[in-house]
Amino acid sequence: MSAETADPKAFIAARTARELRAGEVVNLGVGIPNLIPGFLGARTEIFLHTENGLLGVGPRPSETERDPDLVDAAKQPVTALPGASYFDSASSFAMIRGGHVDVAVLGALQVSERGDIANWAIPGKDVLGVGGAMDLVVGAGRVVVTMTSTTPKGEPKLLRECTFPITARGAADVVVTELAVFRLLEGSLVLSELLGGATLEDVERVTEARYSVALA
Repeated sequence: MSAETADPKAFIAARTARELRAGEVVNLGVGIPNLIPGFLGARTEIFLHTENGLLGVGPRPSETERDPDLVDAAKQPVTALPGASYFDSASSFAMIRGGHVDVAVLGALQVSERGDIANWAIPGKDVLGVGGAMDLVVGAGRVVVTMTSTTPKGEPKLLRECTFPITARGAADVVVTELAVFRLLEGSLVLSELLGGATLEDVERVTEARYSVALA
């Protein structure tokens, strides 16, 4: 792994930030997506939404700026940008279910070659809760998955079929890993960009899913 990708999660978050467009309402899930605000800089034209009731999430606060009443859905401290809106959880989920969130960025345990997402339970392990993922992946206009290419044991996460409980079928639009960007086009997985000096052989070695290649 090159120095550029020495921190793969931060690298994935930085690349995913470039998928976001001006004017979009974007929900960020826990894990890698929560790193994305650090790579948006002054791009305040992107409106970050958190399902516990805030639209207009700002950068992470410093230790002295923390407000114990101002947290995101992952219970992490946040700031609010000027003009931010506060609302209850029911209104927040009405926004999601009503199609008013443009992009959902979330982590995943597995993604299938058809865009099925598994991100809420590992068989045999405790389930802490589904969270808002099942609403977000069907309610958001676009779903971007952020994940490393393999598990800590080196097992592929991009699979022909998910073996973990499914969050939603065919929901992923984009998958960003530390090696590549994949897009789901007409129900098929397409490798559209290599990242961090990775080669096609590097990606093939850690990907079980079948995919085509259409590099820009």
